[in-house]
Amino acid sequence: MAAVNEAVLMNGNGLPSAAQLGSKLMLLAGVAAVVAVMVVFWLWSQQPDYRILFSNYSDKDGGAIVAALEKMNVPYKFSDSGSAILVPAEQVHTARLKLASEGLPKGGNIGFELLENQKFGVSQFVEQVNFQRALEGELERSIQAIAAVDVARIHLAIPKPSVFVRDQQNPTASVLLNLRAGRTLDPQQVGAVVHLVASSVPNLPAANVTVVDQNGNLLSDTSKKQGNNGLDQTQIKYVEDMQASIARRVESIITPIVGAKNVRAEASAEIDFSTTEQAAETYKPNFKPEESAIRSMQSNESNNGAGADASGVPGALSNQPPPNSTAPIETTEDTATASAGGAAVSTQKNTTTNYEVDKTVRYVQQPKGGIKRLHVAVVVNNLPVTDAKGKVTYRPLNAAEKQQINDLAMQAMGFNKERGDSITVVNSSFAGEPAEVLPTVPMWQNPVAVEYGKDGLRFLVGVVVLFLVYSRMLKPLLAKLSSPMNNQKMLGQAQQNGEDAIVNISGQPQATLVAPGYEQNLGMVKQLAKDNPRMVASVVSNWTNGSEK
Repeated sequence: MAAVNEAVLMNGNGLPSAAQLGSKLMLLAGVAAVVAVMVVFWLWSQQPDYRILFSNYSDKDGGAIVAALEKMNVPYKFSDSGSAILVPAEQVHTARLKLASEGLPKGGNIGFELLENQKFGVSQFVEQVNFQRALEGELERSIQAIAAVDVARIHLAIPKPSVFVRDQQNPTASVLLNLRAGRTLDPQQVGAVVHLVASSVPNLPAANVTVVDQNGNLLSDTSKKQGNNGLDQTQIKYVEDMQASIARRVESIITPIVGAKNVRAEASAEIDFSTTEQAAETYKPNFKPEESAIRSMQSNESNNGAGADASGVPGALSNQPPPNSTAPIETTEDTATASAGGAAVSTQKNTTTNYEVDKTVRYVQQPKGGIKRLHVAVVVNNLPVTDAKGKVTYRPLNAAEKQQINDLAMQAMGFNKERGDSITVVNSSFAGEPAEVLPTVPMWQNPVAVEYGKDGLRFLVGVVVLFLVYSRMLKPLLAKLSSPMNNQKMLGQAQQNGEDAIVNISGQPQATLVAPGYEQNLGMVKQLAKDNPRMVASVVSNWTNGSEK
């Protein structure tokens, strides 16, 4: 046959050959594998960052948390040690709030819900033990609500009640606090924990409550509550608050004059925490009777002397009528004597008058926290002065300005000369605040930079891997799949197997016909038979003889 100018690959039915289909399937499988690898690497580079949701939880709480996360469709995983539950970083806070609304985690403390499933017929001892366990659990939950407390354990020792007063004993309590990292409790918070426990247990005095932290430090030691001056923490805080209040009042009244940050004030207060009571009675000197008020008056009058009755030896001489009465020429105030036939009469008067006594009774009670003495020190910066060119200079205060500031400070502090208060005002140039030098932290030690570096490195690795897979594997496979030489190679392989025929017509325009479908192949063959009947006859002859010319 003449030189080959056109090639058409097809089988007897007008369909692609099995060798061609196998080669294409292998190429497509390779492309699919490469695409799958690229997708896997891309997903790996976009994998969400997981953060800790809860850690150090009990098994019961862990199961409840996992069930709640599955219900909320929140992905989760466990840490390598299994002691923490991890969720995507952007869902940590949302998941915590939703779990908190459901009361999770409960922390393993058993409260009064222990009494909800009380069995019938239990002994009184078991009931008492369950009640004590429930009370301890409720107190633990209450104390764990404090921000600085991570875990709390409480042990109550409640003695049996006795009918005898001498045998009665007060309960005691022991509190073990596991504080969060870097957190401490001040004495007031420890006192609050002590009073919380003491108020929750009947007949439990605060002195019988012991508080210990996870390091074995005794937090409720009463001996540490007293300082060298004999003041407890409450009194010390009262003094500090009063001193800070006085200094703040002095600074606030002077700041509008000298400007902000140009005045500093400190106060020292001597406080009297003793309680005094005083009672006094005061009597004034006696006044003149006419100037005094009469309280009471008593008057008595009595008469003594002979009467008109007969007296003497009975007989004619004594049985005589009385003589006529005569008035005396002079009489005294208390007595009066009349002579009438030898008879005399005496009169006496007594008068007692009581006047009111001027008396003053005074009761004085001095409460705690009275101010004994105040000392205030004030430092004022030089005043800024701006000249015509806008240059700022500083000048010291003159005598009038200094006296004005001194008077204002005395009024603000409540100066009392009789009490022995003192105040000192000093004008001086303030030294500039030194610039804060922050320590230089290497980039690899900065947690934020490390976190962003990890994310960027993972993204960069993903992009590099995708580029290498595409350039080294996917691109050559696509090029091989679409190469004309590859099609020519498949045509030659089909000729050797005798499945297809390559028809070459000399003297005709060159055209490569590859029929992808039966209808297209049939149309092409009809057109070829119409244009070149001799070529079609030659092809049929070759198919019939099973040889190739």
